Amino acid sequence: MLDLLFKVAVNAVALLAAANVVPEFNLAFRNDQPGDWAKIVIIALVFALVNSYLKPILNFLAMPIGFLTMGLIAFAINAAMLLGTAWLVSQTSAQLNIGFTLGGYPPHWGYEAIGVAVVGSIVISVVATLLDLLLLPRKVIGL
Repeated sequence: MLDLLFKVAVNAVALLAAANVVPEFNLAFRNDQPGDWAKIVIIALVFALVNSYLKPILNFLAMPIGFLTMGLIAFAINAAMLLGTAWLVSQTSAQLNIGFTLGGYPPHWGYEAIGVAVVGSIVISVVATLLDLLLLPRKVIGL
C-alpha cells in the first residue's frame, strides 16, 4: 500500500513536470485551489493503476515486436498508457470536472495527440526515474 502511495506521488510530480514542459499537454491545474491538488492525485492514481496492471501485459504481448525494433515499441506502449489514462479521466470528467487532454485528445483524435503522448511519456519516464533514484534509500531501509 505504501508503495502505491509513492508511485502516485512520483506520477503526480512527473505529470506536473510534463504539463509544464510539453506543449499541448493540458492539465487543468491552478496552485491556488486545494481541489485541484485532489484532481492531480486522481489522475496520478489512474496513471499508476494503468501502468501497474495493463503495461506489463502489453509489454509481454509486444515482446516479439520489441526484439525486432530493439525496444522502440516501449515508446508506443508508454504513449498508449498515457492516452488511455486521458481517456479514462475524460470518462469521469463530467462528475469530477477534471481537465486532462493530450493534443486535443479526448475528444479529438489525431497525429498531434500521438506526438504529445510520446513526448509526454518520455518526460514522465525521465522525471519518474530521477525521483525513483532519489527515493532509493527508502527501499534500502524497507519503507
